[in-house]
Amino acid sequence: MTAKSLFTLPAGVVLAALLAAGSVLHGQERPRDAAAATAGRAPNILAEIEQATISLFERASPSVVQITSLVKDDDGAAISIKIGSGFFWDADGNIVTNAHVVRGAKEIAVWLASGQQARAEVVGSAPNFDLAVIRAKELRAAPLAIGTSGDLKVGQLAFAIGSPFGLDQSLTSGVISALNRQLPTSKGRSIANIIQTDAAVHPGNSGGPLLDSSGRLIGVNTIAYSSSELGTSFGFAIPVDVASRIVPRLIREGHIPTPGIGIVPAAESLAIRSGIDGVAIARITPGSPAERAGLRAADTTTGAVADIITVADGQPVRNVLDLTEQLENLGVGRTILLRIDRKGTTFDVLVDIIDIEPRT
Repeated sequence: MTAKSLFTLPAGVVLAALLAAGSVLHGQERPRDAAAATAGRAPNILAEIEQATISLFERASPSVVQITSLVKDDDGAAISIKIGSGFFWDADGNIVTNAHVVRGAKEIAVWLASGQQARAEVVGSAPNFDLAVIRAKELRAAPLAIGTSGDLKVGQLAFAIGSPFGLDQSLTSGVISALNRQLPTSKGRSIANIIQTDAAVHPGNSGGPLLDSSGRLIGVNTIAYSSSELGTSFGFAIPVDVASRIVPRLIREGHIPTPGIGIVPAAESLAIRSGIDGVAIARITPGSPAERAGLRAADTTTGAVADIITVADGQPVRNVLDLTEQLENLGVGRTILLRIDRKGTTFDVLVDIIDIEPRT
């Protein structure tokens, strides 16, 4: 039964309700059998809805794992534990989770729904997309069915399975509350088309799956926003279409290049206060393409702005996100045409795009 048909009453129930209402309106006694039929059918509809949810959980939950990461400081004195979730991506045992769940981990442990546990290693990580792949040699489970996120609709049912607060194999449900959100990650980058849901997502759900009513993967839960004053909570998920593009590369290569030109942008708050329309260059990495192209950074003594990037590859640049989007569209190994405003004088310059976080 589809999500749409779950909420469509059978014709017999509707007819019985109409007949009963008509009898009351005309002063006639409501037939006992009609009342019994109506009362007897409604709980069956609820049972169908419940059975669909139960079936979804029973199919999907064996593919979902709890992840515990042991993080130590440099001298090994302090230890912290991070708990997250993940799920089997393929039959080879590759498990998808969030990059922040395993960042800096010295040891990683994975628990299956059955209670089986094993150590895991990081296959690859993409912090700019908050996605990572890990693998435990001893563990295998059926992978989740992969759906799509390009055709999602607000109001569509959504289900999250994970380990909120370490309580593994927890199911929550809700709807897709909004689409096309932007989620900042690091260094001026963001993930586009983020899914917002009111299915409860808490610490420990990070890296777990967001499913549609058929049990197909539509997103990877990444972060939650809650307000104790208002008593509200929203979860955010990386769309599966992004995961489908990034995860196979992590499995093959272990790394996703980070396109850049070797600059550190000025803080956006400074740009707003100064009325700057574009990306002001605060610092330039020595030996970088930006330095070789002759770009100039702000004065370290006075803070006076020198170069402002206003156009990248023919597209207006209003903030760092606009610039990084054009860099990623072109990719590492290409050149990008930038328009620079230098104290009122504008000119164009070609700059090489490199991987600013090369694989170590």
